[in-house]
Amino acid sequence: MRWRILALLFLARVGLGFQFQTLSSVSDDLVVAFGLDYAGVGLLIGLFMAPGLILALPAGYLGRLVADREMVVFGLVALALGGLVSSLAFGGMGIGAGRIIAGAGFLFTTLYFTKMVADWFEGREVATAMSILVMSWPFGIAMGQVGHAWLAEAYGWRIPFQVASAYCLVAAVAVFVFYKAPDHMTATKSAGAPRLTGREWRLVLCAAGAWGVFNAAYVTYLTFGPKVLEGVGLSAIAAAGTISVGSWLMIGSGAICGQIVDRFGRRDLVLTICMTGAVAALWLLALPGAGLTASLLFGLVGMAPAGVIMALAGLALRPEVRAFGMGVFFTVYYAIMLATPPAAGAIFDATGQPQGPIWLAMALFASVVPLALSFEMFRSGASATLQEERVS
Repeated sequence: MRWRILALLFLARVGLGFQFQTLSSVSDDLVVAFGLDYAGVGLLIGLFMAPGLILALPAGYLGRLVADREMVVFGLVALALGGLVSSLAFGGMGIGAGRIIAGAGFLFTTLYFTKMVADWFEGREVATAMSILVMSWPFGIAMGQVGHAWLAEAYGWRIPFQVASAYCLVAAVAVFVFYKAPDHMTATKSAGAPRLTGREWRLVLCAAGAWGVFNAAYVTYLTFGPKVLEGVGLSAIAAAGTISVGSWLMIGSGAICGQIVDRFGRRDLVLTICMTGAVAALWLLALPGAGLTASLLFGLVGMAPAGVIMALAGLALRPEVRAFGMGVFFTVYYAIMLATPPAAGAIFDATGQPQGPIWLAMALFASVVPLALSFEMFRSGASATLQEERVS
């Protein structure tokens, strides 16, 4: 039963990446239609993450009052509504309003999809299940990279938003009809306000920083990677298709990477190898004829540890403070995701070269490693202290 539930949640969560990718896929059309610069386009991309700065902590508390299924359905409907608003806009402000509405839906669905999987897989293959769930995001983005580009060229820039909204609406109906909570879950309420220890604050901030920069680098790659390939002679659709190869591959490589870390450990070594692969892939991107090789390396190695990085949040927090701690985690994540796209766009405007934002993405991927090492240092240090106290 739990694997059928995971399949349902995976397919529904695909809508998050599918809706998010719309703006990146039609960015050139919006520049022409509304006279935007690429810093403005980056801001519109980043607005998708803006509601998380305000709503992450309240969303965690709201789960005490509202069932998980209803929270996810609400989020998916908001994603559909936001895409529809953007598709009907006649300027940057209207598109931005739609992105904010969709971003609120993204926040609620992200939090509660994760909780649903944790509930169903508690104590059993949870790392593998989480890795599979996380891969629904690049699956949706890969669908958008190919599908949105084709739809925009054939029917105009508004249609990709509307198609993504229809997908999210169907997903909301599917979750409402078919999802059920596991039998062992009972409604519980926390006594008193949850408080994080100093150790937990340090751990969750390291975990959130690693997850934030990892995703910010990925989004920068998705936005400017096709432009790099166009610069070496590929057509727009061929460039989008080449970049999407990495997103398709990481769906499988992510699950395998999670199993490797669960079975053999050595998380820091795996992350170091994978982030080195990500940086190398982005460097190869600008070499003539190396686009497909770069995308293969990126998907098979560079993006493989997504679930492993996400799992750090669970390792950082006690169960009784997990809801509040995840609110902190996503607040930091959204802050990084909101700031990075405008910065990448400003670099592109200043240099006129898409390789500039790609260098930013390389730096962000590289920073995952010291954040993960800091996490392990704080975690090992606290464990050693606890062991000494027990001995004494």
